[in-house]
Amino acid sequence: MLIDEIKKANIEAMKNKDVVARGIYSVLLNKFMLEGIKKREKGEEVTDADVSNIMQKTIKELNEEKENYLKVSNAIEAEKIEGQIKIIEKFLPKMMSREEIAAVINSLDDKTIPSVMKHFKLNYNGKCDMRIVQEVLKGMQ
Repeated sequence: MLIDEIKKANIEAMKNKDVVARGIYSVLLNKFMLEGIKKREKGEEVTDADVSNIMQKTIKELNEEKENYLKVSNAIEAEKIEGQIKIIEKFLPKMMSREEIAAVINSLDDKTIPSVMKHFKLNYNGKCDMRIVQEVLKGMQ
């Protein structure tokens, strides 16, 4: 499972005394544990797609934080955050391109927005950005 790889990388970061990597792994592991608690309350298990979603949300948060540091001309902190983003991106699955998304949409019988979005959420969760799916779909109509 994806979270196991992150735990191993966290241990390596501890051994190597890599403070930046260690920090971001701790954030991811904490978010994973919170998600696990929410899922267990519902009687569900945490999947790799959930872990992938957690990482994508964390990247979005880090990008916002980086932008704020750049606004106040703090390039050093922005650079650290960029390094954290790259660390997380190593674990993310390859995201689908616009062409791959368009090919999947073309193969569907029902190309209505709710139907297409539901199909991608069920079958490609964590492998595509739902905003891009929506953009590609609207561009096809």
